[in-house]
Amino acid sequence: MIQSKIKNLLVLAEQNFRNKNFNFSENLLNQVVLLNPQNSKANELLAYIHGNRGNTDAALRYLNLACSQKNCSPGALYHLGVCLFEKESYVDAINALNNSIAKGGEYFEALFFLGTAYSNLGEFEKALLIYRKCLKQKDNSAELFYNLAKVLEELDSPSEAIEHYSQALSLNPNYLEAYLNKGSILVELKKFDEALLQFNTALNIKPDSAEAWFGQGNSLFFLRHFERANISFEKAIQYSPKSAKYWSNKGKALSFLKRHNEAIDHYDKALTFNPALAEIWVNKSIALQALRDFDCALICYQNALKINPELEFACGDFIFLKMKMCDWSDFKYLKNNIENQIILDNRDVMATSGPFPLLALSESPAIHKRAAEIYALSQFPENLDLGPLIKNPINKKIRVGYFSADFKNHAVAILIAGLFESHDKSKFELFAFSFINVNDEMRGRLLKSFDYFIDVETETDLEIAKLARISHIDIAIDLSGFTFGSRTGIFSYRAAPIQINYLGYPGTLGSKYFDYIIADKVVIPFESNKFYSESIIYLPNSYQANDRLRVISDKKFSRIDLNLPQNSFIYCCFNNSYKILPATFASWMRILNSVENSVLWLLQDNLSAKNNLLMEAEKYEIDPCRIIFAERMSPSDHLARHHLADLFLDTFPYNAHTTASDALWAGLPVLTRTGESFPSRVAASLLCSIGLPELVTDTIEKYEALAIELGQNPGQLNTLKKKLANNRLSTPLFDTAQFTKNIECAYFKVYENYQKGLDMTDIYP
Repeated sequence: MIQSKIKNLLVLAEQNFRNKNFNFSENLLNQVVLLNPQNSKANELLAYIHGNRGNTDAALRYLNLACSQKNCSPGALYHLGVCLFEKESYVDAINALNNSIAKGGEYFEALFFLGTAYSNLGEFEKALLIYRKCLKQKDNSAELFYNLAKVLEELDSPSEAIEHYSQALSLNPNYLEAYLNKGSILVELKKFDEALLQFNTALNIKPDSAEAWFGQGNSLFFLRHFERANISFEKAIQYSPKSAKYWSNKGKALSFLKRHNEAIDHYDKALTFNPALAEIWVNKSIALQALRDFDCALICYQNALKINPELEFACGDFIFLKMKMCDWSDFKYLKNNIENQIILDNRDVMATSGPFPLLALSESPAIHKRAAEIYALSQFPENLDLGPLIKNPINKKIRVGYFSADFKNHAVAILIAGLFESHDKSKFELFAFSFINVNDEMRGRLLKSFDYFIDVETETDLEIAKLARISHIDIAIDLSGFTFGSRTGIFSYRAAPIQINYLGYPGTLGSKYFDYIIADKVVIPFESNKFYSESIIYLPNSYQANDRLRVISDKKFSRIDLNLPQNSFIYCCFNNSYKILPATFASWMRILNSVENSVLWLLQDNLSAKNNLLMEAEKYEIDPCRIIFAERMSPSDHLARHHLADLFLDTFPYNAHTTASDALWAGLPVLTRTGESFPSRVAASLLCSIGLPELVTDTIEKYEALAIELGQNPGQLNTLKKKLANNRLSTPLFDTAQFTKNIECAYFKVYENYQKGLDMTDIYP
């Protein structure tokens, strides 16, 4: 009797439910549950009625009762799964949805929610499998393609993700989130023009979308349109004023516009919203360094590393900043930690340092090579977007492109200007690709040396590589390597059939798309070529170009003019402060202790370094007055003041390079110490090329002994100075014309080998 009554009540309740007479249906269903509280169908319908009214908790309570029975329907389990999903109880939702499917409810909606629940739990492989089942049932859902794309993005399949975002957009051309996500992936893939189109379209749909303005700003930033990027970031801030990343990226744009004080203000604003973003502290540090505020810059880096000790390349940048300041606290620990991580090839932390700081930090060419390989692969992997090069026909003139950020008053340009002017223009056509546009005296001189001088500061790496290809460059010479302002990415696209690493960076670039490095048998002994990813072009004398026309000012400086003591022996070193390591400075202090009435004359690089060096001197019981600092001055005046010094003391393991040539050109002997790495052998290369190998030592003991001996024996030093004066114009080092012939001969050899289709191997004189 009761079962019959329940059955009749349920039939009537279902009829009213279908007719949307929910109140009457609810009354009937309540009668059912009074008779049988566990009735699955009644509880299911009550759940739907409460869900229809927006009473989610009641709906969930009734669904749980319905689904607790063996005879519950797949639909009840599906709706329970959806309710649990909406409450973000994803594990329980998955259980309910799987039970629904097992009972025959494998329909699109159940699979869709199941895939999304897996995705929200980070189980992307499972989500992908479920979504692919969905796709077989329904291939016209924009939301499904969008969710599939998000999962593929998480599974590091960016190309497939883009394809699915595009499918979503073809089904729903106004799908804002799809444009934003597709644009972000394209930025990651360095397809900035395509990314910009996505964000522009997103802004047409929603002009007040902060995320779209931000994406547009990022695309413009990487396209090197910094002014426009700055405006876009400002718009993003306007619509979302409390976003740390929007303020931070506007700061980066301002930094690239050289508006560093404004950039710092924006970084500070970003940090008020999120002080735990390590990248903002790093960016602020970089801006402070540009303003020469090294002490505050150091604090910012310390904050960054406290937040994220494994921030990519940050440990190397941190110790390099300390090296610039001659702040050697924890130096040994930091140095050993970086070297050990690279030696161990620990893939979790091996990106601990970029390669440039290691040139001054470590003597090991093996470490230099590994750091370069890690950095190149991370930042500038080989890029095949331009496709293979079409072989250029043999021309009457070889087209040589020199690529540099330093076509200005800079050490690289100072060295190489004479080479550019001496090139045989009947056999070579010269192109300059200038990354930074600075109008100064040196740039004016260089403009006259090239057949084509092209300012590419506002062009992307891809655009410059295209331009080089269109110009049919045969040999591309990278004069920057991994130094400030470099554009290594250009060469990752294969800008020319022959790509050469030369002069600006004394070490391997760690990538197979660089074919050669120019060196000599001193800087890269034959047994050391295993430490270079490039084949080696060996020049017959020193690898370093030098300009025989360098002007030494007519100014006659006196020691009084430059605050130098009248009757003291003047040791000097005009290297950058980051090259002065604790062991080198300790060696110098021992030399001063041994040579009575001697002083050390250093370049004042920054105030922090000066103060730290003076404090270090006191630790060795050296009167700080014996450490004298030279202000920067024009290149010609700087050369002229060298005559006031007696002996140039080199640094280790990063030797004097241009500064050694400066000293030798000005007639000042240079005492050096060699190691195993390229940068630790450059001064030796110069001294051998000018006929003064007796000033090359290979241990710290020999270095100190010779420095003391020369400081105590004026006659011996004068003999060296006379020999230097005699050799200055009669030996190969400053013979620009002969050097040009030597390097041109190397260019002919590599070009001929390329045209013959021969493998790239070491080139010997």
